This record gives sequence, structure tokens and C-alpha cells, in this order.
Amino acid sequence: MKVLFLGNSHTYFNDMPRTFARLCAAAGAGEPQTVLLAHSARPLSWHLEEYFELRYNLLYGGYDYCVIQQQAHPFPGAQQTARDGGRVIELCRAAGTVPVLLMTWAERAAPQRQQAMTLAYRELAAQTGALLAPVGEIWQLLRQRSPEIELFWRDGEHASPLGDYLIAATLCALLTGADPQALPSLGADFSGEAEIAFFDHPQVREDPAQIETALEEASCAAIRQAIREVCAGADL
Repeated sequence: MKVLFLGNSHTYFNDMPRTFARLCAAAGAGEPQTVLLAHSARPLSWHLEEYFELRYNLLYGGYDYCVIQQQAHPFPGAQQTARDGGRVIELCRAAGTVPVLLMTWAERAAPQRQQAMTLAYRELAAQTGALLAPVGEIWQLLRQRSPEIELFWRDGEHASPLGDYLIAATLCALLTGADPQALPSLGADFSGEAEIAFFDHPQVREDPAQIETALEEASCAAIRQAIREVCAGADL
């Protein structure tokens, strides 16, 4: 499996695509090849303005899936998401790549904004037939049911290691058919010393083990249960 991740900082935080690949391998589906086209604070309209970068990747990359994530904070709204997301989906299909919409989540201080995101992503998926990873809905359920699980990074917008585990595990279950309950509790962490290195003094980390980590089992189990419930209810 080869997967292109198209998005922004919410797509690459805590090396989420790498966690996705590790979970797929642990599920017995083989480790997928992941490629990242993600730029901080950029909406899908920006990626379309940089058309030839996206075109080249889709046309020659040989991708099985393209995971598509709209800007989240601020969310551009349903109309712009339908327009730009629809165009990206058209490009995916022209290249023989399956489009996957990665639903965003509301920031910690404004949970009421989740409804607009959920409706926009669900409408786009229904109109285009794209696959949908309902991350925002799972995130919302966990905030209500298990508020002690910290899904947010310190800014209240980006994902914590547990938040990115939620994203990666949802994608793994969707694209491989794996039972989320059987997935291990692993991830990556940009906090602490790693955070200083990445954000204050950016550098290449030659050893991924410096940020890869085991995650707290009880929290991951609750996340996996929420993934199963939401995805089963959505018939995914």
C-alpha cells in the first residue's frame, strides 16, 4: 500500500503518518509507504494553487490512497471545502487513486465548531463517494465520555500523541479493515526535548526512536473502543 497525505500541520504533527504505517504493519497488513505533502496553516486551496506539485505526485506516485485534510483552525467552511476538496478528489480519481477524507476536530476552547466540520466532511463524502475517516466525531465522543484523556497538544489545537494515535488508528482500521481493538498502543511524541529540537531548532532526526514511544494503555483502549463505535455506527 502506498499513501499520500495531503494537508497541513495537523497532518504531520507527531509524525502521524509514521504511526499509521507502524499500526498497519502491526495489524498484519504490511507496512505501507507514506508520502507527505503538508504545509503549516495551509488550506486545500493553497495545494490547488501549487497544482503541479500535487499533479506530479498523483500522476506518477503510484498511490493507492490519498488522505485529504482541510485546514482546521480556522475552518474555511463547507462551501470552500466542497469546492476545493471536490477538485482534489477529481484529481485523485483521474490518477486511479482512492480519495480519503480525514475529518478535522474542533479546538479545545470551541467544541461547538465540530458540527460544521462534521457536516461539511460528511456532505462531501456523500456527494463524491470518497472514503471518510470520521476523526472529528470520534474526538468529540471521547471529549464527552473521557475528558481525562488529553487529545490536544499544549496549544489546544494540534493533537497530542494520544490525539494522533486516534487519527492513525482510525485510518489503519479504515484502509486495512483491521479491528481497532487489536492495535497496539504506540505513537510518537513531539513534546519535551523533542519539541525543543523540532520547533526551536529544527533539525533532521536520524533516529526515529528518539520520538517514538509506547502510549498509556488504558487511554489507547478507550480510543480504540470509540473508533469501533463511531465507525460501526457510520457503516464504514
